[in-house]
Amino acid sequence: MPEFSPVDYAVPGFVLLVVLEMLWARRGRPEAYEPRDTLVSLAFGLGSTVAGVLFGGFVVVAFLAAYQYRLLDFGNAWWALWWAWPLCFILDDLAYYWIHRAGHRVRWFWASHVNHHSSQHYNLSTALRQSWTSAFTLGFAFKLPLVLLGFHPLMIAICGGFNLIYQFWIHTEAIGRMPRWFEAVMNTPSHHRVHHATNPRYLDRNYAGVFIVWDRMFGTFQPEVDEERIRYGIVRQLGSFNLLWAVFHEWIGMIGDIWRAPWGHKLSYLLREPGWSHDGSRETSDTIRARWIAQQTRVETDSVAIENPIAASGKPA
Repeated sequence: MPEFSPVDYAVPGFVLLVVLEMLWARRGRPEAYEPRDTLVSLAFGLGSTVAGVLFGGFVVVAFLAAYQYRLLDFGNAWWALWWAWPLCFILDDLAYYWIHRAGHRVRWFWASHVNHHSSQHYNLSTALRQSWTSAFTLGFAFKLPLVLLGFHPLMIAICGGFNLIYQFWIHTEAIGRMPRWFEAVMNTPSHHRVHHATNPRYLDRNYAGVFIVWDRMFGTFQPEVDEERIRYGIVRQLGSFNLLWAVFHEWIGMIGDIWRAPWGHKLSYLLREPGWSHDGSRETSDTIRARWIAQQTRVETDSVAIENPIAASGKPA
């Protein structure tokens, strides 16, 4: 999309907030920041900016070409249509939800998006872990319907920029819960902590960008449970602070799986969910959650049997 983005103007604010959170963590949560991890996050942010400059032109051309075939014409004064801006912002956030969901459910997209989840720490610097290869996955195609509806690519770019700015502040443990009405509608630190967790209960939940209502509507919402400590990162942790490995490890793994797979399964390693394997030797988020649910069910059944053996047996008293 066009090069202008409000994110560029928000960078000084990002830096200031990271510093303030570091001061907070130093006093009460020193484990929240790890110097090498933070440096990798900062390098991710710098690299994604460079990648945007190098490959953003391709997206611009694609969107402007699609704009010639728009169904509705808002006229040359589209920028002055007050009602178009909030509508575009809402629809852009809906498109983001589906981009984000695909980023977790299709390995081709996950190879790029995994970068954002690769840290085992959850702080504002984690928000800077943006992909270097997102343009390569063609994920921007999820926003083409907005262009075809008649929204100018620049309007979409600006709305998308404010969407990313909003998401920055939710990458923190310094904020607990927001007011109930806010938690019901908006994405919050609590909701997004769930999204970054590797706990079976939380895997592949809360894809929202700004409005958590999408997750509530499409069945992917999971509230944070205070009694369960969150473990951050990815199911198979990197175990390294090597920047290039962090950026490309999933691409390398995916290509290797495709190369070794039987011909009938090669495409599945590209388009199926992360963790899928043709021989069942690995686990997806669905199988991990199903195993966890089965374990919880057994624990609850055993607990009932101990407390009330007659009721557990199903025999009348």
